[in-house]
Amino acid sequence: MTPGHGSTVDGVLRRSARRTPARVAVEYRDRRWTYEELDTAVSRAASVLLGLGLSPGDRVGAYGHNSDAYLIGFLACARAGLVHVPVNQNLTGDDLAYLVRQSGSTLVLADPDLAGRLPVGVRRLPLRDADDSLLARLATAPAYDGPEPGGEDLVQLLYTSGTTALPKGAMMTHRALVHEYLSAVTALDIGADDRPVHALPLYHSAQMHVFLLPCLTVGATNIILDAPDGDRLFDLIEAGRVDSLFAPPTVWIGLANRSDFATRDLAGLRKAYYGASIMPVPVLERLRERLPGLAFYNCFGQSEIGPLATVLGSDEHEGRMDSCGRPVLFVEARVVDPDGRDVPDGTPGEIVYRSPQLCEGYWDKPQETRQAFRGGWFHSGDLAVRDADGYFTIVDRVKDVINSGGVLIASRQVEDALYTHEAVAEAAVVGLPDERWIEAVTAVVVTRAEVTEEDLIAHVREKLTAFKAPKRVLFVDELPRNASGKILKRELRDRFAGS
Repeated sequence: MTPGHGSTVDGVLRRSARRTPARVAVEYRDRRWTYEELDTAVSRAASVLLGLGLSPGDRVGAYGHNSDAYLIGFLACARAGLVHVPVNQNLTGDDLAYLVRQSGSTLVLADPDLAGRLPVGVRRLPLRDADDSLLARLATAPAYDGPEPGGEDLVQLLYTSGTTALPKGAMMTHRALVHEYLSAVTALDIGADDRPVHALPLYHSAQMHVFLLPCLTVGATNIILDAPDGDRLFDLIEAGRVDSLFAPPTVWIGLANRSDFATRDLAGLRKAYYGASIMPVPVLERLRERLPGLAFYNCFGQSEIGPLATVLGSDEHEGRMDSCGRPVLFVEARVVDPDGRDVPDGTPGEIVYRSPQLCEGYWDKPQETRQAFRGGWFHSGDLAVRDADGYFTIVDRVKDVINSGGVLIASRQVEDALYTHEAVAEAAVVGLPDERWIEAVTAVVVTRAEVTEEDLIAHVREKLTAFKAPKRVLFVDELPRNASGKILKRELRDRFAGS
């Protein structure tokens, strides 16, 4: 592909700005941007970045909270041919230094309250809330009129969540992400008349690439929130200002557990998207019972594929509530055994992908890249089952399957059984080292009512074969998770391994 064809991340905004220039594109706090204003701001921000001496291909870290400035910074990098590196705003110390160092970021766009955490000597530019910030400099910057990047050029390093190992930077091209945007638009029924709210962190690929950018692609009006605050979300829904929401299961669980969940007028919410981790079926059933007119979509994937791989549509839930759906428009998926051979439908195996949405590999990690793409397919690390109609169900992460006495047990199945107990607010099941069982099935539970370990073990035994029941139940005040809502089972295993 050659520059000038417009198949770029920033190109989707440019087209929307030409199509509906006066329409409101983004609202954040007391600021609102029309599509024309947003496109102009992106061009000026691109000039600011290149004026700092950066060159196409340079990596630019982004270490900030949700804001309009964060979005403008990403799109400006895309327009200028720079490689954007989103950094978890909660990272500090060695974890933060690792991402900045491993990516080779020559500049970090940082909110002022976070900038002090950056390693000494790292060049930084405030995103907002400062006289010399990127947002403040837009008023005097010229519009960028240089060459467009090519579709095969890198636009972002999407670092994996690091739930099982050190994060790896998935190298995403413009072409890969534009394909993913079209997949999201078609699979999630995203349209110009939607009124979405974006409350999850924009550094995370799901909120940015499955929702915000696809919504900008079709010309919708988007509200960006600092965080998924239940009061603010319910107010916006009741006021008719938003009608679609994406949240991971942990946030949906929190909303469903609110005392006013049963009394607030949430009828204006038309589309509910969930993903980033497995939704417990009992929780989904409670949500659907409370909001029968709401269209639910299960979104599944991972950073390396942009991140959307499969979707269970709103009309596909009946009879397959635990399914993650079928592959989206530009994704081909198989379920294979350890030797890469297809397994029969109904048989667990690793799900592998082939797609133009896929990353080019991992930044500066050739060995990990070869391992992930062996046999010409990307190996996801997820254990799945495919049925005869082409629907996939995720059984577990391959690394989270528990080997208890030589029998493999999927932690998700045990978690779903626990969630049917009224006293369980949240649950995570892991395998802990055990002399007798190799790994002992162990449940780590957050409760909302009084319950004993014996009660929960007996409850699971009523739902599942006895050997799948937890050998132990540990009670905690909260489960560790990353900002995308994924429970960090590695931390649970480390914390309780010697207990």
